[in-house]
Amino acid sequence: MRTAYDIIKAHYDASTRGDLDGMLADLAPDATWIEMEGSLCAGTYVGRDAVVENVFKVIGAEFDQFGFTLERLLDAGDDVVAIGGYHGRHRRSGKSFKVRTAHLWTVQGDMIRRFEQFTDTQRLAEAEG
Repeated sequence: MRTAYDIIKAHYDASTRGDLDGMLADLAPDATWIEMEGSLCAGTYVGRDAVVENVFKVIGAEFDQFGFTLERLLDAGDDVVAIGGYHGRHRRSGKSFKVRTAHLWTVQGDMIRRFEQFTDTQRLAEAEG
C-alpha cells in the first residue's frame, strides 16, 4: 500500500513532467481543493472537474511557463506538507514572478481528500499588472 507521502510525491513528479492527468490521478471524486483567498483562482472546489475548470484552466489561460518548484516534502502521516514556490509570467502584463508557497494535503484510503494552498497573493496580483 502506498503512503500519503508516496501519493503526493507522485503528484509532484507528474507536475514536473507537465502531466495533468497524472497530477490528478489520485484525487478522490469528492476531494476538496482550496485556493487561497485573494489569489486568481480563489475558492473551494469539489472534485476533479471543478479543480480542472477553476484552477488549472485559469492558470493555463493567464500564465506562461507557470510551475511549482518543490523544495521540501514533509511526511505527517495522512497529511503531507509541500514547501516550495510558484514561478511564471503573466500573459497580459508580461511580468514574471516567483512566490513562496506551501501546500497542505490530506490523503485517506489511497486517495487525495483535501488540498489547501498558502501563498503570497499580493506577489501574484503584482504580476497580473
